[in-house]
Amino acid sequence: LNVIDEANRECLTIEVGTSIPSARLIRVLSRLIDCYGRPDAIRLDNGPGMISQAFTEWAAAKGIAVRYIQPGKPNQNAFIERFNRTYRTEVLDAHLFATLQQVQAITDQWLVDYNEYRPHEALGGIPPAQYMPRLTHAPNLYRSLPT
Repeated sequence: LNVIDEANRECLTIEVGTSIPSARLIRVLSRLIDCYGRPDAIRLDNGPGMISQAFTEWAAAKGIAVRYIQPGKPNQNAFIERFNRTYRTEVLDAHLFATLQQVQAITDQWLVDYNEYRPHEALGGIPPAQYMPRLTHAPNLYRSLPT
């Protein structure tokens, strides 16, 4: 499960696993809300955990609009699709792993570099951590996702 902030391209979390059941999705997103605050909306694909009744009821109770992409239209989720490609190339395809814990450990190290130091072309050549303070004057960009 990869979660990014579309406003500044920061990856908020990568949860390594073989599946994303609704209980895990809810737990991860609840933790992110505790850290970053509640978003107005989130964009998701149509994975089983993401379309489950438990998840949709949780999101509604939190006041979060859930925006699903159309099946077979990954371009509607372009930010995360591009991120997933980078992550796959630089982490998943670059190493041999024996356990999911190894995947998570290497992922966590990579994520610090990605968010804190790596220049992002879409952000004018600066990392997400440096870009975010610029958005504090425009909270609507941070709190809402484009449709």
